[in-house]
Amino acid sequence: MAKTKPISLTFFLLSVFFCATFAAPTPSQSLYTSFLQCLKQNNTDPTISNIVFPQTNPSFSTVLQNYIRNARFNTSSTPKPLIIVTPKNPSQVQSTVICAKNVKIQIKIRSGGHDYEGISYVNHSPFIILDMFNLRTINVDIKNEVAYIQAGSTLGEVYYRIYEKSKVHGFPAGVCPTVGVGGHISGGGYGTMLRKFGLSVDNVIDAEIVDVKGRLLNRKSMGEDLFWAIRGGGGASFGVVLSYTIKLVPVPATVTVFRIEKTLDEGATDLVVQWQQVAPTTDDRIFMRLLLQPITSKVAKGTKTIRASVVAMFLGGADEVVEILGKEFPLLGLKKQDCIELSWINAVIWYNDADAFTSGAKPESLLDRNVNSASPGKRKSDYVQKPISKEALELIWKKMIELGKVGFVFNPYGGKMAKIPADATPFPHRTDLFKVQFSVNWKDPSPNATLGFLEQAKTLYSFMTPYVSKNPRSAYINYRDLDIGINSFGKNSYQEGQVYGAKYFNNNFDRLVKIKTAVDPDNFFRNEQSIPVHP
Repeated sequence: MAKTKPISLTFFLLSVFFCATFAAPTPSQSLYTSFLQCLKQNNTDPTISNIVFPQTNPSFSTVLQNYIRNARFNTSSTPKPLIIVTPKNPSQVQSTVICAKNVKIQIKIRSGGHDYEGISYVNHSPFIILDMFNLRTINVDIKNEVAYIQAGSTLGEVYYRIYEKSKVHGFPAGVCPTVGVGGHISGGGYGTMLRKFGLSVDNVIDAEIVDVKGRLLNRKSMGEDLFWAIRGGGGASFGVVLSYTIKLVPVPATVTVFRIEKTLDEGATDLVVQWQQVAPTTDDRIFMRLLLQPITSKVAKGTKTIRASVVAMFLGGADEVVEILGKEFPLLGLKKQDCIELSWINAVIWYNDADAFTSGAKPESLLDRNVNSASPGKRKSDYVQKPISKEALELIWKKMIELGKVGFVFNPYGGKMAKIPADATPFPHRTDLFKVQFSVNWKDPSPNATLGFLEQAKTLYSFMTPYVSKNPRSAYINYRDLDIGINSFGKNSYQEGQVYGAKYFNNNFDRLVKIKTAVDPDNFFRNEQSIPVHP
């Protein structure tokens, strides 16, 4: 009988060590196991495990990246969630909230929109993404002029579903069709019809939310305070918004759009001076957005200039808008041949992408979610309460040309916006002349390039201080900007919350804090700029 060679003690110990190493579950595996077990205990759906994507799932990266709308947060070094949950019905959302609390892990709620700072899918401690993109039911009731919209729908889908049922109804919301309903409406929401019909939230009549206890509530059962809060106060501070029921608004069979561009040598500065006088005060059917961008001059080769572009929609025919603006805005020089008359749904396509419209884009194009296609970018915001003088504009142009890349979008208020009280919803900026968006996108994803463009935006923002709102210097929550104050994540941060809270919500902040403290006293639903609980 052959002798068996003795096993060395060293080999034996190493074998035991490696077996133990590979057999022991990692913290994330243990959390996934506990979370999934809890889901199965709290939900009778036998397929519920199919909506849960741990990092080990082959589809994890695709699901994560599809709705990252800012490539600044799509890098190898960006913190990733341990799990992504993609619910397909309200009960799965309820179970997710209950089980996230049970295993003591933070939830980030993502409805598929633009989320400029990535707070719905980035965090620096362990977290789960509750990704709402499957919850996209839209029921349009033309007879009663209302629509039920789940939070994972996009604005493009909303517009298309309304168009399917009626050619003379619309909804006042954003110009970009890939914006997600959940975030857009919960932060206020605005678009080309805000001067005629107000904000998106001004046209919301009901909502559904899953609260911190996992209860599914509507307007009646949640109460008027919470219903007030999630119409402009940022829904993710208070629970998981599942749907909004909206009022549809009438639109004429024919609307008119136009774009007029002028550079500095063509009188752009005087145009902007007059735009400030006219855009917030003219007929409330007219919305004239103003884009201001540094570009290379065609007149003086190799030098920079500023291009001012008035991009407008009028709820009516071309002859009428040409007559109105001929009297009120002569420096625009609008002629009928500058105008395009079309249906409201085609105006939506044109306003988002005029080139696509010219190339024959159909209303069905609004259903394209354009996933995983983002570039890096940065947005900031301001409000202007007094017209900026010609002399100040000339200084601003000089600074923009010096910096080289950052542009502005001026969005006029007035009309119905100015007639709604500042405390009717959490959105308080009703009587300002216009909102300013600072906008910069770039292609180079390198850290140095990113830092350079971020610094440009900060520099221009600082330069604008004398010309914008004060005490507080206000900002728009849907143009989320972490430069203006960050919540100490997971801590009692009422003092820090006052910094950004006052900017986003002005005098409405304290009421939001009171409601938050009542409905989520342990601050389970939180992010870097959420509504804090009162200490």
